[in-house]
Amino acid sequence: MTGLIDPATVAWLRLARIYHRIDQRSADTMKGFGLSVSRFDVLNHAGTPEGRTQQELAAALLVTKGNVTQLLDGLEQDGLIERRRDGRAKRIFLTDRGRDLRQNAVTAQEVAIAEDFAVLDPDEQRQLVTLLRKVERRLADRS
Repeated sequence: MTGLIDPATVAWLRLARIYHRIDQRSADTMKGFGLSVSRFDVLNHAGTPEGRTQQELAAALLVTKGNVTQLLDGLEQDGLIERRRDGRAKRIFLTDRGRDLRQNAVTAQEVAIAEDFAVLDPDEQRQLVTLLRKVERRLADRS
């Protein structure tokens, strides 16, 4: 190397910076709904599909069962979800209030993401998805 950063590192740094900015904007969007990003993630996953077990929800969110339990406790206290016993498992369902909040928050998030990526035309967006999928597959192969 001649002191220049290689293109892969530049791409990673830029991707990290973009992720951080979008994540911060997402947090600001969710605050408008009284949600943290974590609570939004749980509410969103609990609604697609409803009836998942806590363990399935934890796996989908890539968090521990203990972490998801704590988040579910808060969402249940706020009247957004309910847990229903099904044998030894607890299944998660949204309340009507939770469904409405989820739909409104998802819609706002989708609009904001569309605005974030509007600088790219649809073909560029598809190309970006293709390239990111390629890197993601490589990472999966290495783990």
